[in-house]
Amino acid sequence: MGGEFSEGQFLGLAPIDGDADIVILSLPYELTTSYGQGTANGPAACIEASGQVELYDSLLDDDLPAGYSIVTAQPWDGEGGTLEEQLEGIEQYLKEWFTGDAFPVVLGGEHGSLPAEMRALSNHPTLGGNLDRLTLVQIDAHADLRDELDGEKYSHACAARRALDEGVGNLIQIGVRAYSREEEDFITNDERVKTWFARDFITPCGGEKVWHTLLAEISRIEGPVWLTLDIDGLDGSLVPDTGTPVPGGLAYWQAIEVIEGLFSASGAEVIGADVVEIVPGSESNLTQFTAAMLATKIIAAHLASL
Repeated sequence: MGGEFSEGQFLGLAPIDGDADIVILSLPYELTTSYGQGTANGPAACIEASGQVELYDSLLDDDLPAGYSIVTAQPWDGEGGTLEEQLEGIEQYLKEWFTGDAFPVVLGGEHGSLPAEMRALSNHPTLGGNLDRLTLVQIDAHADLRDELDGEKYSHACAARRALDEGVGNLIQIGVRAYSREEEDFITNDERVKTWFARDFITPCGGEKVWHTLLAEISRIEGPVWLTLDIDGLDGSLVPDTGTPVPGGLAYWQAIEVIEGLFSASGAEVIGADVVEIVPGSESNLTQFTAAMLATKIIAAHLASL
């Protein structure tokens, strides 16, 4: 199954022989960043930081790997001279692992990789070539629904729009607070999109009620799900070195509530996740450590759902 395993293992776990239950995939992709730089170094920094994450998870009530095999694959090689060639390379790299045998957690890298992830995912046995059955849950400060940015249709700012173009059936966005008029119009007029704006559930007046309504909607999701977690969806104080940190985002424990709620939804089958826009800090390890903790929670929530 899949490709080769890496020497540097997520959570500092010893490499194993044999099949994986969970596979960590690295996309050191950075081609359309428009502000802060360094996402190409994000996956490796996240894996290094994960070695400092506590293995015990309260939801799982066990230490990871909890009897399962968690392995880290060799990173995508980054080959390709053009954007299109790099996205094609990402798709082929992921296809080796998107077989349904192991639960994939993808570390990125800029969010512009999302369309390639969706193409690779389309042949997942749960989907049977039909992305229309998929619900994409997006935690993000940005809507990523522009049709183009600076003439580029595969910019990171267009990631969710291109995912819908690939055939994704439903998009649920959580934490959006930086978006254009074009994107607001798209959200209003496209019935596939449901956006939970950060201002509505973080505001002191009425925010708690909106938050519980959001969690209730997550619990009612049915069918295959992919979680795409742009770490700038969290408040900028938690991820100061991500490409475009934005104030007013999710608290860490709010992100955990979403993750745990999604995996515990009785009608949903989460078939994979990504944690992207990781940029290692020059003065602090907080950004990559936060990303590592989120990826670890995704793993634990998946195992707890089995």
